[in-house]
Amino acid sequence: METKVIKLNWDENDITSELHEHIKENPLRLKWSIVTNVEQHLPKDNIEKEKGFAAKLPRIDLRLVTINSSLEYEYHMEAKNLKEKDSGLKRRYIDTGINSFVTHKYENGCLLGYVLEGDLDKTVNGVNKLLKKDERELEFLKPKPYHFHDKYYESEHPDNMVIKHFMFDFTSLNSA
Repeated sequence: METKVIKLNWDENDITSELHEHIKENPLRLKWSIVTNVEQHLPKDNIEKEKGFAAKLPRIDLRLVTINSSLEYEYHMEAKNLKEKDSGLKRRYIDTGINSFVTHKYENGCLLGYVLEGDLDKTVNGVNKLLKKDERELEFLKPKPYHFHDKYYESEHPDNMVIKHFMFDFTSLNSA
């Protein structure tokens, strides 16, 4: 993302679209036989199929798929914009990000946090403060080492669920 194309006033779908283009252009994607798309419907068995049912299906922001022999593997990414001093965006990160994985609305994937204003570490601390307010301290985002990304966190949830969080600090791009 060094091209500094991303603007700090973009919606999360705009940033995800740009990220998707970078993934598509990466030569390793073809070597690893990865197909990617944005805004993927996730079919659910408990939705009655009547006129308009597809509009009610959950949609994940970014999907990666690889097929190896007779196996297909899907990985889902849900993206959320974040700002250090915007508790509404941090609340949305919890309510429509973390909780979507905890409730199994989304499965087999991770969260992408797009930090657009302020300090990344303070923004993550703000998410944790809201989790504390909700009496969910055990679910705090904790920094973990990850050799491909330096702002990587994990959170632990009931039933031994672990959610991966990749934070992207776009404030350093100065491209607003």
